[in-house]
Amino acid sequence: MTERIPLTYPIDHDGLPINEIALRRPTVGDHLAAQKAASSDAEREIRLMANLAELPPAAIHQLDMKDYAALQKVLGGFLS
Repeated sequence: MTERIPLTYPIDHDGLPINEIALRRPTVGDHLAAQKAASSDAEREIRLMANLAELPPAAIHQLDMKDYAALQKVLGGFLS
């Protein structure tokens, strides 16, 4: 299952506009990979979101906090 999140504040990444982000449901492997690659809880969450969205972490770093909070809500829904 993939959840599409429209961005209130679209971003550009590698010259391409991104108006929405699609997150797929995470696997245990996704969780472990994000945990290995990150040194903090915030970076782990960003790496997990990036992996699920098939984007680099740098794209997630560009998000407005309102849009980031929307991604957090979807991610939390996957985990509950």
